[in-house]
Amino acid sequence: MKKGLLKPDYIFESSWEVCNKVGGIYTVLSSRAKTLQDMMPDRIIFIGPDFWKEKKCPYFSEDKTLFAEWKRTALADGLKVRIGRWTIPGSPIAILVDFNPYFEKKNEIYTWLWENYGVDSLHAYGDYDEASMFSYATGLVVESLYNCIISPLTSQPSPLKVIYHANEWMCGLGALYINNKLPQIGTVFTTHATSIGRSIAGNQKPLYDYLFAYNGDQMAGELNMQSKHSIEKQTALHVDCFTTVSDITAKECLELLDKPVDVVLPNGFDDSFVPKASQFTRKRNAARRRLLQVANALLGEQLGDDTLIVSTSGRYEFRNKGIDVFVEAMNRLLRDRDLKKNVLAFIEVPGWVGEPRKDLQERLEDPLGAVGGASPLEVPMITHWLHNMSHDNVLGMMKYYDMHNRKDDRVKVIFLPCYLDGKDGIVNMTYYDVVLGNDLCIYPSYYEPWGYTPLEAIAFKVPCITTDLAGFGLWANSVFGRYGEIEDGVKVIHRTDYNYSEVADMIKDTVAKFSGMTQKEIDACRKNAGELSKKALWSEFIKFYEQAYDIALRKAQGRQ
Repeated sequence: MKKGLLKPDYIFESSWEVCNKVGGIYTVLSSRAKTLQDMMPDRIIFIGPDFWKEKKCPYFSEDKTLFAEWKRTALADGLKVRIGRWTIPGSPIAILVDFNPYFEKKNEIYTWLWENYGVDSLHAYGDYDEASMFSYATGLVVESLYNCIISPLTSQPSPLKVIYHANEWMCGLGALYINNKLPQIGTVFTTHATSIGRSIAGNQKPLYDYLFAYNGDQMAGELNMQSKHSIEKQTALHVDCFTTVSDITAKECLELLDKPVDVVLPNGFDDSFVPKASQFTRKRNAARRRLLQVANALLGEQLGDDTLIVSTSGRYEFRNKGIDVFVEAMNRLLRDRDLKKNVLAFIEVPGWVGEPRKDLQERLEDPLGAVGGASPLEVPMITHWLHNMSHDNVLGMMKYYDMHNRKDDRVKVIFLPCYLDGKDGIVNMTYYDVVLGNDLCIYPSYYEPWGYTPLEAIAFKVPCITTDLAGFGLWANSVFGRYGEIEDGVKVIHRTDYNYSEVADMIKDTVAKFSGMTQKEIDACRKNAGELSKKALWSEFIKFYEQAYDIALRKAQGRQ
């Protein structure tokens, strides 16, 4: 910690994604954990939801010796918790809490929330109740732990300094509970994307040109988001330090939540799992080989190693993540005369997967089938059958454009609609191993508060294309002092509410340009990508968290 800044003795951090891998926040927390654990060993404690009960959680290792005495007290008070280690670099302490017992008190909890903070839970539906009960349970866990373990250690005039850090609206209720019951704890709240901003963008409304004119409360009513917006806004207004992950989302917070952020906390990266030297080359070659095998078996082709492999990935938000623009760009690339190589384009976003294709599995098990050369399989655009084949956005758009991966097509687009966890039944490699095999990654996001996927790509020395509507794209531009070009390792495209067609053209032109680069130019491009990623390591970005903790602790001290 920097000199002069107040330093926490303990940090409690809660998120729906602690030991629960469902989205980008898991990556934020799990990659940052080691840096915090090194700074304050076993005094950073993560709290997440316990979905597994008696089943084994793949991201959690129980340790019954940790806080054993407190656990007995907690159980006596009706708190059902499991304590152990989050199985990530740094192995920080994690507490998983069972929040189901609190549903029967739901109305009482929501009444308290309304009376104390004016939070409107009347319009709650879907995941609001589940998240709120978890958040409430988290508040009880922190209160109990503080009273049993930290309070006895505290002596005046220098009490222990404690931070409670809540991530996203799902953890807002817990932050407000602690704000009310334990004013000596400094509270930090991070919104990784405003619920109402994401909803405006996801509902095909122009977000950016009209941001100044939107009223968050009014839009919440129009989009049926009143309860989520209400808890998010009141948490932002009442915590000691309100934060978000990029300048672009900071503007959104000011306009839609009526509260400027105190600090921007950009998302860093932990490169400990990026393979080194000869292992890197071996893994990259293995990934390319596997991707080509899958494509050749599906297409009945014999695409060689000189094929340009590109991909997009992330959550299946068709417009927000720019998946529509990616398909558009690949369609235009089909007719581009400047294209110097065959292109194999993967769309790696989890859809409503039914099962891996048996016909594709059979071909991949046959040594000759994986080489290609036979006739293409039926529907040679997808690796796994979906439950909603006729209503899927990716397949629908490809069908509309008559993109059927014909033999003469120089651009082949394949939808890989599953989590790449190494057990998908077709590729059978993890996402990080697959990313290594790409020549170029493309993330033309319309709504992207930060953007981990491009940062992960460049960490693996894969150049990428992104937009200035992604926090990461804006950050890359700030490092370059101008708009990034593909030679820099990151091409940043200017994107607005209305220039979809120009963005698709710029992606097409950049891929065509990349296909004509010499090996020396590609190597320089890859080197620059890797160098840029080093400027986004957590060791570089943790200073912003130190500022946030300092702000929160000073406000907490002012209440004592």
